[in-house]
This record gives sequence, structure tokens and C-alpha cells, in this order.
Amino acid sequence: MYSAILLTPVGIYAQTHISADPDTLRGVTLQEITVRRTKEHYSKRNNPAVEFMNRIRTAKEASDPRRNDFYNYRKYERMSFGLNNFKMADSLPAGKKPGKFAFLKEHVDTSDISGVPVLPLSVKEKVTDVIYRRSPHSEKQYVRGQRSSGIDDIADFQNVQTMIEDVFREVDLYDDDITILRNRFVSPLSHIAPDFYKFYLTDTVTIEDGTRCIVLSFAPRNPATFGFLGRLYVAEGDSTMFVRRVSMGVSPTINLNFVDRMQILQEFAKAPDGSRLKLTDDLNVEMTVLPGSPPLYARRTTAYDNHNFAPSPQAELLDRLGSTFTAPDAGTLDEKWWGEHRLVAASSNETRIPQLLNRLRNVPIYKYGEKFLKLMVVGYVPTGKPSKFDIGPLNTFISGNSVEGVRLRAGGITTANLSNRWFARGYIAYGTRDHKWKYSAELEHSFNEKRYHSREFPIHSIKFCEKYDIDQLGQHYLFTNPDNMFLALKRGSNKLITYRRDTRLTYQLELANNFSVEASAGVERQEPGPFVPFVLTDGTHLDHINEATFTVQLRYAPGEKFYQGKTSRIPINHDPPVFILSHTFAPKGFLGSRYTINKTELSAQKRVWFSAFGFADIILKGGHIWSRSPYMALATPNANLSYTIQDESFALLNPMEFIGDSYVSWDLTYWANGALFNYIPLLKKLKLREVVAFRGWLGHLSDKNNPRFDTDRQNPLLMFPQEAAATPMHKLPYMEISAGIDNFLKVLRIDYVWRLNYRDTPGIDRSGLRIALHVTF
Repeated sequence: MYSAILLTPVGIYAQTHISADPDTLRGVTLQEITVRRTKEHYSKRNNPAVEFMNRIRTAKEASDPRRNDFYNYRKYERMSFGLNNFKMADSLPAGKKPGKFAFLKEHVDTSDISGVPVLPLSVKEKVTDVIYRRSPHSEKQYVRGQRSSGIDDIADFQNVQTMIEDVFREVDLYDDDITILRNRFVSPLSHIAPDFYKFYLTDTVTIEDGTRCIVLSFAPRNPATFGFLGRLYVAEGDSTMFVRRVSMGVSPTINLNFVDRMQILQEFAKAPDGSRLKLTDDLNVEMTVLPGSPPLYARRTTAYDNHNFAPSPQAELLDRLGSTFTAPDAGTLDEKWWGEHRLVAASSNETRIPQLLNRLRNVPIYKYGEKFLKLMVVGYVPTGKPSKFDIGPLNTFISGNSVEGVRLRAGGITTANLSNRWFARGYIAYGTRDHKWKYSAELEHSFNEKRYHSREFPIHSIKFCEKYDIDQLGQHYLFTNPDNMFLALKRGSNKLITYRRDTRLTYQLELANNFSVEASAGVERQEPGPFVPFVLTDGTHLDHINEATFTVQLRYAPGEKFYQGKTSRIPINHDPPVFILSHTFAPKGFLGSRYTINKTELSAQKRVWFSAFGFADIILKGGHIWSRSPYMALATPNANLSYTIQDESFALLNPMEFIGDSYVSWDLTYWANGALFNYIPLLKKLKLREVVAFRGWLGHLSDKNNPRFDTDRQNPLLMFPQEAAATPMHKLPYMEISAGIDNFLKVLRIDYVWRLNYRDTPGIDRSGLRIALHVTF
């Protein structure tokens, strides 16, 4: 009986046994053999395959091209998207003829990987020079050319490019973890690989250039975890353990959304000094977003040339801020230039995508469907071609709260088509219950020319803003508009609302390394709301409070990537650290300031990965108010009254339940990526994932800012609103913990939240269910 290994195109499927006598096999052509699968007894101890892998990993430094003083190369990337296994009949209802879409068959290609018909719908190309210096360490990219065409043109090109580069990152086999599809996979050369993978020496083959290679095959011990199935090809007899080729993919049962098949192919060549030079990096992903919908494909083709170890002619870039620089004419190069610099030939139909789009947009159902989708993605309605004024955001047109009742709002922004340095934005809003008009008017001058709107990175501008609107005390949403219609459904009424008029001049400077400075000066006028009268401790009622404030904020987020909206920015990932230091000062008596405000705050956040076993998002904050100040300037934990999960807020806390003039807070969320559920059969099949969060706020209110102990009759403090619990905080911090299921139906996160202490406060929720839309691979 002979042992054998059955291999899929990307790795090991099972270890089996062949039933046949050795003597009968000599000189005999077998017509049939019997293969029986038996339980495998795998061990990493005394395993020559594991030892072989360890020798490859140990030798990685000796072949690292970045051990040289300089290393430069040119990189060509092409990212293609489209319909996979495309058949015209399958994309139409039963009995329907192609009709107006019959021309699609003229644009169908055949995949050179799977051999199935594909319909290209989007292609992006980029040629980049990569420049590296070992000491002092610096690595930069200079984009010589880039272009894009396809159905994703409905979104901003730079946003789409940034998201694609984050999702389909370049794969470095020699890293411990490989980040791709916004998840981290354990590399087969990781230091934990012997415990995560099974390794086998399966074959010796001759590759295309005639080199004999030993094949090391590997597969994750649990196929549902974030690991690869694949093979490494190592030159036979090479003491440097040089990897010539890698071919790997993922298990069909991996806890990964939407992906039917993934294949990574890389080729390497050896430089005269032994450095490994990557020649090609081909990533192919086949996906199904919804059951029954047409399958999709995404392919990133990367080729490299011009490897050298001499100082680059562009070495001056190495000492500049930022990591990526773009040639002024990068987006306007003609087809001749691309033909000379394209290292991998494109298919004829990939180059004809602009013609395909023109024909699609002549079909009414596609034309208007594309317009609607663009409105949903961008959130603004253009008013012309080209648009000089965009109306929006659409999700703020109607909302509601306890004071305003139904809130109606309309607004918009000017674009660079009117002026690429001067911008205006604003809105008007009306509440059907308080019958008050609110507004915001902003005029901004940008020292940088903008492509479309004023919020584009990097910002270097000065702006003047006049705003009159409600102020929801103790509720500040960080990543959405406070009047977002999806936040209108709340678990309780919110009456802690005042009216605020803010006149402010702001200077903002962002540098290419993601360091920014913001300085502002303004006059803020707070007016009482229907349920929040301004009453001093001596019983005097006030109709307003003025404060003239000066604020400076420093922010540093090295390597940060975000989706740039027209109103705000949404982080694409939380891997880079973010540090923020701010100070606000308001001198008493200046421009009518009633109180002195001296407030300092510091925050830090970071995502920490645990290889394929998930990650933790960690946010820490602290602050201190040095002065005797009104309660609006004091610290209070951020309350979330909606049923949705909101970052950096407390789900079971009421607004202004705790107040302090010094505080520390934390927000810890662990996303386990199925670390436990992957071992439970039913949950494993459903691809559910665990998520656990722990949040807390510890504050202290000194007597000087506590109205109960106020004895100053010259300038008495404001009493806390009766609607605010203002619960005295003891030695223990306020704490919430939640446990939930992520990836429910592939789009939802559902948490159950418990309030751990201060559970006897009247009018609070002790626990509750919260939900959020969370779509990820």
C-alpha cells in the first residue's frame, strides 16, 4: 500500500492510500486504481517538510533586496473588474431576448486563468517608480502614469483607487502576516506557520526556464481559518533556499465573504548578489455578492522591471514629506505612451471599455440606474454639466428630535467648476415643533487648487463660518451628520438641546505625512432650549451666554487612508495610529465672555492585529478643564440614543448622565474573525464571527465646577439642567460591555450590550440590542 497526496490546483486536498502491490506495478500500465481516504496522522515533529520551511524562513534576510543601501524598480499595475463566467442568456430573465444589450457579447473575453468567458467592466492602470534607501530609511513611490475607465467612474477616482489598493494589497510572502481583502492571513513562512499549517514535500518539477524545483505544499490545519492552500517552488540544491515561484489560494470553506475562488501567482528571479527580484504578482479573485446574481471577478496584474541597486536619479524625493508623488501629466498620457510602458499586454476588450460604457449609457434603464446609484454613493445632486453647485447631503433632508419635531433641511456646496480656490457651503433647516429657522454659511479660500471640492486632502485653507443651530448636549456623532435620518429612531427622548450661534474663523494646514494643524478663533453664543433654561446658582435666569474661544488642534496619523467625502472623511482602515492634542482658551471678559475656559484634551487610537485571529480597535482619551467653566465646556461621555452602533459612544448612557472637569475614557473592541465559531460546525457553516467590546469613562468633578458648592456671588455658575441626571461618579468608572455576532447574513453586526454599574439611576436602560450595517470580506 502506497501513501499519496491528492492536490487541487492550489494545494492539498487529502492524504490517501493507493492499494497495489509494489511488484505488480513494475512494467505494468494500470487501467484503474482504488483510492481510499483514511484519517491522517500529521505531526510537525521530525517532519522534513517543516524543517524545509524553517530553512526558507531563516534564509529570507540573505535574499532581501532591501538589505542593500539602495533599491529601485519600476512597477506596472492593472486592476480589472467584470462579470465572471458571463453568458448572455444567464443574465436575462427566462424567455427574454438580449434586445438593447445584445452588443455585450461583442465585448466578452476569455479568462487566461480559468478559461471561462468574462465581460470586462472596469480597468485601472498605473506605472510607478519605487525608490528605496536603507539609511536613513526612506521609501517613496513616484506615479508616472495612471488612468481609469469603467462603471465605477460614478465615484471619485482617487477614493476608488485608495479603496482598491487597500483591499487588494501587494503580497509579500516573507511577512508574518499577509494583508489582503481587508483581512490578515498567516503567511506560510510566518514564525507561527508550523502550528497553523500542515506542510508536505510533494514533488520535484522543472519550471519553464529549465530550473528543477522542490515543491513544498501547505494547507491550514483548520480550513475555515485565514490561511492559504498552496505550493512553494524552491530551486533544487540551492543552499540559499531561494523561492522561484509561489502559487496559493484559499480553502472553499474559509470564513471569507463573497469569495468563491482566489489565486495568487508570483515569480522571482535571483540577482547576481543573491537578492530576490519579484518579476510578476498576479492576484485573481472570483466573487458572488448575492445568491443568484452574476458572479464577478477582480484581477490585479503586477509586473516589475528596471531593478537596480544604485542611487536613484529621483533621490531628492526620499527626503520629502509623504509617501507617494504623482507626475503632473500622469492622468493625461496617450495610448502610445501606455503601449510603451505596459509590461503586460491588455486584451482588446479591456482597451475598449470606454466604447462599452458609451453604448450602455444609451440604454435608458442603465443610464438612469447609474444616475441613481451615483446619488446614493456621493450623496449630492449636481446641478449642471459641469456642476458649479451640488445639492445635499441627501441623508439630511428630513430627520427629527424631541425639540424640533420633524426637521427639514436643504443645502449644498460650490465646486471647483465655479472656482478652484474659493468655495462656499451652507444649509437652512426648519423644525416643525420649535418653529425656528437654523442655518450655516461658510466661505473658504484654499491655498491649494482643488479638483472638485474644498475638503480634498491635503487642506490648506482659511475659512469663515456663521452658524445657528441646535446643540445636542452630550451627543456628538463623529462619523455622520447629527441630523442623519437613520438616527431619528431613538430609545428615548432627548430634551437636552440648546441653540448655539457660532461665528468662527479657522485656519487649517495638512501636510503630506498626515500631520495637521488647525487654529480657530470665534464667538459662541449659547441660548436656552425649551427644556434647558439657563439658571445661575443665585436664581438668576439668563437668555444667553457668550464665550470668545481660541482653539488649537494638532493631529498626526502616519499612513492614514480614508474615503474622502464632500462633508467628512471615513477611515478606510484603522491600522495607522492617530494622535490628537487640542487646547481651548476663552479669557473671561473678552468680547463678552462670561467665564474663563482652559481645556486640554488628548486622544490616541490604534488597531492591533493578532494575525489570523482577529484584531482589536483601541481608543484612549483623556482631558482636563483647568478653569472654572460653564457645564457646556465640561467633559461628559458621548451618549448614543439611537439603536445603531456608533463608534466612540456609549449605547446605554443618557446625555449628561456624568459630568467632570477631568476624565479618562477607553473604547476596546475585539473582532475575533471566527476564532471560536470556526470550530463549531453550524456556526462555521454560517460564517459567523465574534465581536466583543468594553467601554468605560472615569471622570471627576471638582468643587470649583460643581454648582452645589458654588459660593461665588460675583460670577455664579450655571445650574445643571434638570433633564440631566448629573450622577455623582464614585471611585468606579462607568462601564459597558457588549458581545455580539458579526457577519450575520454577511452584512449585519448585532450586539447585546450590558451596563455593568450605576444600574440604579432612574430612567436608564440596563441592557439592550444594537445593530449596525457592517459589510466586509
